[in-house]
Amino acid sequence: MTEPLLFTPVRLGPLHLANRIAVSPMCQYSAVEGSASDWHLMHLGQFATGGAGLIIVEATGVLPEGRISPACLGLWSDANEAALKPALAFVRRHSAARIAIQLGHAGRKGSGNLPWRGGGPIMPDAPGGWRTVAPSPLPFDSGWPAPMALDQAGLERVKDGFARATRRALRLGFDAIELHGAHGYLIHQFLSPLSNRRDDAYGGSLDNRLRFPLELFDAVRALWPANRALGIRVSASDWVDGGWELEQTIQFAMALKARGCDFIDVSSGGSSPAQQIPLGPGYQVPFAEAVRRETGLATLAVGMITGAQQAEDILQAGQADMVCLARALLWDPHWPWHAAAELGATAPFPPQYARAHPSLKGPPTPADY
Repeated sequence: MTEPLLFTPVRLGPLHLANRIAVSPMCQYSAVEGSASDWHLMHLGQFATGGAGLIIVEATGVLPEGRISPACLGLWSDANEAALKPALAFVRRHSAARIAIQLGHAGRKGSGNLPWRGGGPIMPDAPGGWRTVAPSPLPFDSGWPAPMALDQAGLERVKDGFARATRRALRLGFDAIELHGAHGYLIHQFLSPLSNRRDDAYGGSLDNRLRFPLELFDAVRALWPANRALGIRVSASDWVDGGWELEQTIQFAMALKARGCDFIDVSSGGSSPAQQIPLGPGYQVPFAEAVRRETGLATLAVGMITGAQQAEDILQAGQADMVCLARALLWDPHWPWHAAAELGATAPFPPQYARAHPSLKGPPTPADY
């Protein structure tokens, strides 16, 4: 039998991966002052042994005010850097998976509460809150405070934050960096005309709205070695009339490719509460397909991809080079094992769990214990 495409090797620029399954970055809201906790060891560890080719660590703030919530991961301090080491060591010791980190800045969507506490804004003067920044002083939604518009010094502070976090990621030995340019966070805020109303060189025309995101990419690319992959997650559409859209995403992707971008992870939405998203299985995959076709970049598809055959069909149709799973992996951290069994393939399997391998015949015997 021909090996299912889902379980064949793939390259993201210089990064070689054993298969085409990626663990999407998923915020866990379990850090303390930006530092990873034992929860992160468990969370990342279960995926390390689950058989995916790539694990992407959750959105990680490059500055304290760049976090989505007070409990989000950060990489601005020595303590943040040290706290990630145990989880990374576990992944490397017990897995062949490669590991990336998603670096980002929440902008006006920062200082938010935990999802299980309502997810609304924490006011700047409330415990755990802070004054947010953005391209323009426009609140995300009614009831959210207006952010402070970034001046030149603020722009430089953000850029320096990304540069410093990149150096820390390099010391930690990450295989790849994914910049978070999606879901209404700071990079996306500069891209979208819904959130960027500046009248200087960073606002107005598409070229101007691309300017600061590209400056951030250049700052990271200058520090990140060519033998390690650098990519970005984007929202291909705001799902709002007059907002950011696919054609602009493709132009952005082409500019990134010219600057040495190795891969693009294509999501959508998050910029406006007015968005109208037609949810359904694989609803974002056509965006990934279009970006891949028009740019030639290695492309990751994400969004309600839950079944093994569904994932295989996406790859066989040439709609993406990899699939990213999030909720499906939270529900079943061993999804790659089960997908391999369903498709007649093999996935990495720790020897400690070998007695449960589907190739075993019949129920366990006393000798198995």
